[in-house]
Amino acid sequence: MPGMSSASPAPATGTAREVFLAFLRLGLTSFGGPIAHLGYFRREFVQRRRWLDDERYAQLLAVCQFLPGPASSQLGFAIGLQRAGARGALAAFVGFTLPSALLLFAYAALLPHLGARIADALTHGLKLVAVAVVAQGVWAMARTLAPDAPRRVLAVLAATLVLAIGSAWAQLAAIALGAVLGPWLCRRLTAPDSVAFAVPYATRVAWLASAVFALGLIAALVVPLTAPTLPTLAAAFYRAGALVFGGGHVVLPLLEHATVDTGWLSADAFLAGYGAAQAVPGPMFSLAALLGAQTPTGAPAALNTVVALLAIFAPGFLLLTAALPLWNRIAGSARAARAVAGVNAAVVGVLAAALYDPIWIAGIAGLGDVVIAAVAFALLTWLRRPPLWAVVWCVLAAVTRALLL
Repeated sequence: MPGMSSASPAPATGTAREVFLAFLRLGLTSFGGPIAHLGYFRREFVQRRRWLDDERYAQLLAVCQFLPGPASSQLGFAIGLQRAGARGALAAFVGFTLPSALLLFAYAALLPHLGARIADALTHGLKLVAVAVVAQGVWAMARTLAPDAPRRVLAVLAATLVLAIGSAWAQLAAIALGAVLGPWLCRRLTAPDSVAFAVPYATRVAWLASAVFALGLIAALVVPLTAPTLPTLAAAFYRAGALVFGGGHVVLPLLEHATVDTGWLSADAFLAGYGAAQAVPGPMFSLAALLGAQTPTGAPAALNTVVALLAIFAPGFLLLTAALPLWNRIAGSARAARAVAGVNAAVVGVLAAALYDPIWIAGIAGLGDVVIAAVAFALLTWLRRPPLWAVVWCVLAAVTRALLL
């Protein structure tokens, strides 16, 4: 990491306890997905608690959006780090993630005990939630991340590449294509304003985090995803956490490749789990808790859940720790901003491809399903209701139809 300063760490001013309680409150109440979380965070930590100002909040958000990983969880990690050092960062992660992880683990434990007819209807309703939520995500992201013709072309190229090849490597190739073409296609973008912020650890910590991330990724890529075991489970979820740009819904195709394409889970179970994740507050990456619990490794479901959660979140936090000291140097680079714009446009295409396959193909079985999903999409897009409304509508509609027919 050339150019990083070796200045002494800036002191933290708060306690891990206050960070944990603040983020636990958000973890219990932050419905609406990653974009909504950013608004909750600003209201809580800039306006209400005044832990940082708008300029530094914007810079922390910028670096989190620049890196792979769950942007809202990374932002929470960075805020906890600024407030109370390493303990504050860990407290922010646990407080924000624990409620949703426990709820999804409970869902995985209760589902087998429901009657077959109700369980099937519930599963199908949650698959329709996935159709509506991902369609709304593609719609919103296309408007913000592909607002002009060059970036729309890049998004279409990325979607075509993913659908034509049909593998996780195609998704990586699409993102790489965005990074390469971004500086050329997005020439009109200018460098963002840059504001320095404190980094509460020494440069050697950033180097260590970078090395751990790289070694973990190499190990995850080398391990073949054959039979489900704890090591292969950790490798699959580490890959997803390390290679996803855009966070939130964009992790879907990578997790689908890791759990469905390998034969560990059925497409129905995967999409139902994704739908269930819309019903809980907190980060979208908590879906790993449910998928881990359902993966038949032979280990206790609770242990699978912990392994999957740690594996999917660790890469983003390691990268953020490595990048923060460097960010003040590169934040004003126009070329970096254009590369990120290209990556973001490609991400729209990757998510659009996932909307068709597997989500639409596995979720829509007839005209009735199209109507249910369309109503849910309208609730999310035009009526601007939180995802919980779409969950309630799709599940009630699917269960009612199953009971009446």
